[in-house]
Amino acid sequence: FPENLDAARAVAAAVRRAGATPATVAILGGRLAVGLSEEELHHLATTPNIPKCAVRDLPVFLADANATAATTVSATLAACRAAGIHVFATGGIGGVHRGVAESMDISADIPALAASPPVAVVCAGVKSILDV
Repeated sequence: FPENLDAARAVAAAVRRAGATPATVAILGGRLAVGLSEEELHHLATTPNIPKCAVRDLPVFLADANATAATTVSATLAACRAAGIHVFATGGIGGVHRGVAESMDISADIPALAASPPVAVVCAGVKSILDV
């Protein structure tokens, strides 16, 4: 903080300038929130150790009325599909981690990206720690 909040605001402003409606996604109070208020963004940006929620974790976070979490690409894709959003932007997507033959550590983003209906994901690429 404050770089994370500044980045979220800058992205939202760019989306608005392009004529679209920004809708940041998160888990707030055990609910999947699509389109956060300034206060909600500030809460996420300033709360330490916010967990990340992948699509496989959604049932756990949604069952807890006090849960707050950031969403990974896979969970954000699920939210976009539910809300009828066809395009979203993110910093990067997960992929296949090094040593996958031993660990089978494959990001939940990969099967989520392949699911239907399609949602376009605009990003800088896969995270640099992954095999691509």
